[in-house]
Amino acid sequence: MTKTAERRPVPRAAALPDPAPPPAGGRRRRRIADQARAYAFLLGALVCFALFSWYPAVRAVVIAFQKYTPGSKPQWAGTANFTRVLHDPEFGAAWRNTLAFTLLALLIGFAVPFLLALVLNELRHAKAFFRVAVYLPVMIPPVVSALLWKWFYDPGAGLANEALRFLHLPTSNWSNGTDTALVSLVVVATWANMGGTVLIYLAALQSIPGELYEAAELDGANLLQRIRHVTVPQTRFVFLMLMLLQIIATMQVFTEPFVITGGGPENATVTVLYLIYKYAFLYDDFGGACALSVMLLVLLGAFSAGYLRLTRSEGDTP
Repeated sequence: MTKTAERRPVPRAAALPDPAPPPAGGRRRRRIADQARAYAFLLGALVCFALFSWYPAVRAVVIAFQKYTPGSKPQWAGTANFTRVLHDPEFGAAWRNTLAFTLLALLIGFAVPFLLALVLNELRHAKAFFRVAVYLPVMIPPVVSALLWKWFYDPGAGLANEALRFLHLPTSNWSNGTDTALVSLVVVATWANMGGTVLIYLAALQSIPGELYEAAELDGANLLQRIRHVTVPQTRFVFLMLMLLQIIATMQVFTEPFVITGGGPENATVTVLYLIYKYAFLYDDFGGACALSVMLLVLLGAFSAGYLRLTRSEGDTP
């Protein structure tokens, strides 16, 4: 018989020494390099904002106090541009149309996206299809969308009047009528821009805890009561921010009047931004255009500051 091999203790591997910490100078260089890369990315954004946003805005304020036409040396004009713009017969019509457009857009374009978001939130089938269908108009270029609606509103062979004739209903002038032109443009703007708003509302609705709705149902709340006492309070912040953004956007409406109506009929759809375009590119009066731009800037800035202050104070109230 062979002898059983004696068990020998297995030597333990020698413990590796802890790596020496990197020198302080190396850590500092790495930190400086990381910060330099971050500031380099930030610098690119700042340069873009400075060249395409801040410089044109400052330049417009300067030109508003100058007599300026392309190819000529600017001359200081003081407040003459503001005085001339204020006495323009189209000035009052442009502001009335812009404010009316904004109010109609709030009534139509603020309620419809929220209702659509409520419907999409309750769907159980084909959710992705309907979300894409709602967002699809946003992906169409604004000018193309306006041209499609211009054909749709055509009083002769337009699809809108053809549908009314098929139903044996009276036709309308739509964008060619002084009474219906502005409302027609509001419908176009709402259809073209509500996709993003619907998705924001939908995200806000899906973030509401389901326990709140269950508690409301146990208390006997019906659908409207659940919307009023659960949905609206839980989405209040989104409501307030989207309302501010929509007011600012609709006060600067330009594409629809420019493409569909050309400011007509009888100045019924001339807006402030369209009047700015006319001053700059039809009258070659860049001083007047910039003066009107400064007026719009001051109005929107004052409104935004007051709106944010008011909503913040209401939010702080217990």
